[in-house]
Amino acid sequence: MHAHQQKAMTTSTALRFSRLLAAVASGLVASQPLALSAQVRMTVPPQSERTALRGATIHTVTNGVIQNGTIIFEAGKIVSVGANLAIPAGTKIVDVTGKHIYPGLIDAYSTVGISEIGAVDMSNDVNEVGDFNPNVRTDVAVNAESRHIGTSRSQGVLTTLTTPGGGLISGMSSAMALEGWSWEEMSLESAAALNVNWPDPSQRGGGRGGRGGGGGPEGNRATYEERVQQLKNYFAEARAYRDAVAAGEQVRTDARYMAMIPALDRKIPVVVSASGTSQINDAITWAKQENLRLIIRGGDDAIHVAARLKAENIPVILTSTMDAPNRAHEGYDAAYSRAAQLHKAGVKFAISGGSGSLYTDRLPYEAGVAVAFGLPEEEAIKAVTINAAEFMGLADRLGSLEVGKQATFLITTGTPIDMTSDILQAYIQGRELDMNDIQKHFFEKYMEKVRQKLKIIS
Repeated sequence: MHAHQQKAMTTSTALRFSRLLAAVASGLVASQPLALSAQVRMTVPPQSERTALRGATIHTVTNGVIQNGTIIFEAGKIVSVGANLAIPAGTKIVDVTGKHIYPGLIDAYSTVGISEIGAVDMSNDVNEVGDFNPNVRTDVAVNAESRHIGTSRSQGVLTTLTTPGGGLISGMSSAMALEGWSWEEMSLESAAALNVNWPDPSQRGGGRGGRGGGGGPEGNRATYEERVQQLKNYFAEARAYRDAVAAGEQVRTDARYMAMIPALDRKIPVVVSASGTSQINDAITWAKQENLRLIIRGGDDAIHVAARLKAENIPVILTSTMDAPNRAHEGYDAAYSRAAQLHKAGVKFAISGGSGSLYTDRLPYEAGVAVAFGLPEEEAIKAVTINAAEFMGLADRLGSLEVGKQATFLITTGTPIDMTSDILQAYIQGRELDMNDIQKHFFEKYMEKVRQKLKIIS
């Protein structure tokens, strides 16, 4: 499991209830792990009363910073935000003077909920069999009891674009709120984006060198050109199916082609995994021919295609800023400075935690490293909030603190992308979250062991 700075243990609903149960049991089960303790965090009910957080520095992201501000939310949505607000009678008031409020962070490329333990196959449900699975929707496979949900929330990540993998067309990313008893309760957008893995150019013409980004088992036998043609053929078949359905023709129902229609109609974006220069250029050319809303994911060489990306308004999801260089001639800071270079070039981008469920909790640090290597802090915050929301069609609900949007935000001691800051409390759709997680649970457990041992010694 990825090691990171442990935060101070907060008193939570689940922990208080666990201790209460232990007391009721009169010590009989005090030395045995309670069933509730295994869950670690407790799902909380929907917001039931209008609440005002008063006195904080509010970072709206889209409308500047409000000093000594107040944010009022009701029924899961923000109803007012500003300074010197009149608070309606009957509102629950929480004093957060000296604290900061930020929108919840959004990981634009994650496997939280569909991947638990890398070495245990049965706990991973990321890749489907076959090359073409556009009808796969990840939200139905999300495990609402995943321990990665708690650790991600403790680091400020409240929304993920949980994404499948494998094949040429992997399926749909699902926008998931990291709170709820079930995937149905957590799902914000079942089909937020269609995912394509661009073929490996190293298979070009039978084996010329290049940098890969997808393919599947058939990619080991087919050439690059053949794999690209397979992708083009599939989109052509899906388009023909769409047109036949629109024309009222009698066609056999095909769930895979049906799933492609929103992407073909530009209602949702197509996220293409592409890292090398030739991959990115070829993907752009293909997307223009197909008239798709393209997003590049990976983008290791995006800076070399920056002029084209900017001219054609194509955003990039950077999958890591904390990677080592991929080539011998690259500087040590090739990945660290990539975001700053794209910003300077005018390319729109979001930053992700690196796709794995183990790494979503490090999303704020991915953004923080980009700041250390030249990206303005304001742009780094946008890269993990409003930019990700805009790319995935969620900006009407998430990504900034505005009236009418979901009350999904953080109360912090400072900027959430600095590891010296603490996430004190988080809200998702107005729900005041239980901030416990498995790492805090074990920290407290073994600190208690130390305390007991020290007491015996003394």
